[in-house]
Amino acid sequence: MSAKPGDRLKDEGTRLQVTAAGATAGVVSRFVIAPLDVVKIRLQLQTHSLSDPLSTRNLHGSPIYKGTLPTLLSIVRSEGLTGLWKGNLPAELLYLCYFAVQFTTYRQTTLLLHSTLGESTLPPSAESFISGAAAGATGTTATYPLDLLRTRFAAQGNDKIYKGFLPAIRQIHHQEGYKGFFRGLAPALGQIIPFMGTFFAVYETLRPKLSKLELPFSSGGALAGTIASVTAKTGTFPLDLVRKRIQVQGPTRGGYVHKNIPEYTHGTLGTMREIVAREGVRGLYRGLTVSLVKAAPASAVTMWTYERALRFYGSLGTGGNNVKEI
Repeated sequence: MSAKPGDRLKDEGTRLQVTAAGATAGVVSRFVIAPLDVVKIRLQLQTHSLSDPLSTRNLHGSPIYKGTLPTLLSIVRSEGLTGLWKGNLPAELLYLCYFAVQFTTYRQTTLLLHSTLGESTLPPSAESFISGAAAGATGTTATYPLDLLRTRFAAQGNDKIYKGFLPAIRQIHHQEGYKGFFRGLAPALGQIIPFMGTFFAVYETLRPKLSKLELPFSSGGALAGTIASVTAKTGTFPLDLVRKRIQVQGPTRGGYVHKNIPEYTHGTLGTMREIVAREGVRGLYRGLTVSLVKAAPASAVTMWTYERALRFYGSLGTGGNNVKEI
C-alpha cells in the first residue's frame, strides 16, 4: 500500500506494519523512561508533605519524598539502582500490548470513519480526536491488569508484597478475584479518552507544520509529539493520580513503601473529594512535574521510534516503497 507525500500518520503503512511499529515504539519508550515512571508513582501515592508538619505524623516508616531528583536518589540509596526499574516486566508487556492496540485501533477507526462518513466530512482535528479517544479507551481496557501490576510493583519498597510476576497474578486473583485486576479502571477511562483524543488532535495538527523544521537534536514529528503529550497530560493529571491511589487499594494497601495510604471507597469523584479535603487541590497534582518531565522524552522517543520503525518494516516488505520518507 503506497502513501502519498501529504498523507498523515494514520494513513501510512499496512495493518501489520502499524502494529509492529507501535509495539516497538512502546518497548523502547518504556525502558528509557522507567525510572521517572517509578518516581512519579511514588510521589502520586504520597499523602504527606514536608510543608505540612501535621501530615507527617503516623507515617509508620513511610519515606518522605520531595522533588524529582531527590526522590530518585532516595530510591537508589534505599533500594539500589534496580529499584528504579521495579515493575519493568509488566510495564514492558503493558507498553508492548498497549501501543500495538492503540495505533492499530487509531488507524482502523479512521478508516471506518472514512468508509461511513467520507474522507472530507469531519474536520481533521475532530477525526483525530475521535480516533485517538477510541484508540486510548480500547488500549487501556485491554491491558489494564498489566497497568495495575506495574503500579503495585513500583509501589513496593524493600518489603516485598509480591515475589514475582506470576505469583502476583495468583495472589491478586486469590485475594481479590478478577475484579481486583480492574481497580481504578473508571478514572483510567475517564483520563485516557480525553488524553488520547487531545494528544492525537494536537499531534496531527502540528506534525505537518513542524516536520518541515530542521532541528539539531530531534525531528519535527518528535517535537509535535512532545507538545501534544504535555498538553494532554496536564489537563487529565488528577484522574491519573486517582487511578494510582485506587489501584493500590485492597488487602495489601498497608504493605507498600507508603504505609499510610488512605482507604478510598466512594468511587472516582468521591476519591477526588477526599484527596482535596485532606491534602488540598495541590494533592491532585502530586507528581505532575516529573510526569511532564517524563512526557517529553517518552513521547519524543515513542513517535520518533514509531516513524522509523514503520519505515523500516515497510522497507522489509516492499523494498522501501510502502512507507513514505519521514
